[in-house]
Amino acid sequence: RKAVREGQITSENGDDDQPIPIADYDLMEDLHEFLDRFYVSRIGIRVLIGQYLALRQHPVENYIGIICNKTSPYEVVQQAVDDATFMCTRRYGDAPEVIISGRLDLTFPYVPTHLHYIMLELLKNSMRATVDWHGVDSDYPPVKVIIADGKENEDVVIKVSDEGGGIPRSNMPRIWSYLFTTADPAIQEGMVAFNDQVDHSIDSPLAGLGYGLPISRSYARYFGGDMSVISMEGYGTDAFVHLTRLGNRRELLPV
Repeated sequence: RKAVREGQITSENGDDDQPIPIADYDLMEDLHEFLDRFYVSRIGIRVLIGQYLALRQHPVENYIGIICNKTSPYEVVQQAVDDATFMCTRRYGDAPEVIISGRLDLTFPYVPTHLHYIMLELLKNSMRATVDWHGVDSDYPPVKVIIADGKENEDVVIKVSDEGGGIPRSNMPRIWSYLFTTADPAIQEGMVAFNDQVDHSIDSPLAGLGYGLPISRSYARYFGGDMSVISMEGYGTDAFVHLTRLGNRRELLPV
């Protein structure tokens, strides 16, 4: 984490006088692959431990271990909205409104904590981008969340749209790279301090360090889903989260 904050990683030969800039992502493919495998493994371990411990506790209605048979995307998104609004307000003194629409009555089997992590990361990014783009004390356009499911009941899809200025096309290939962030240094330090006070677990959103999006995608892919981002520079960004209904997909485990 110290290397991330300083914006450099020392070369593999141990020569501290020749740091490798984190902007040179072509030289860091091995690191990204290692981190992908590491975090997927850690997610798997947490699922295993969480399921074991939950099954030994008093049964909770609609739950089998940590899996909720009737996970409500609307309720999870609303909780993520509350948390992201708190974080944004803590930083800027205000936060954009979030409008949730679509299949608000939808329920499906899933792990609510995984969905909450994904949505919190996307909403936090959208809120920060909106405030940065329009300026503090402005009338912010709302962040829009749409919940949908396919006719064949294959996927549950959640779309998060903002008008936060978008991401330059040259940066789009990098958004899934660890250590890449669009947050300025002041925001990075502020968010890190907030996270350190709230939660030291993997579920803690590492805002400003570039870990949020790739880890969120790992959560989505763990049970066969996926995540994609489409940006219109100068306007805003759309993020799509595809979640498969549990029961017909195996866990994504590194081999």
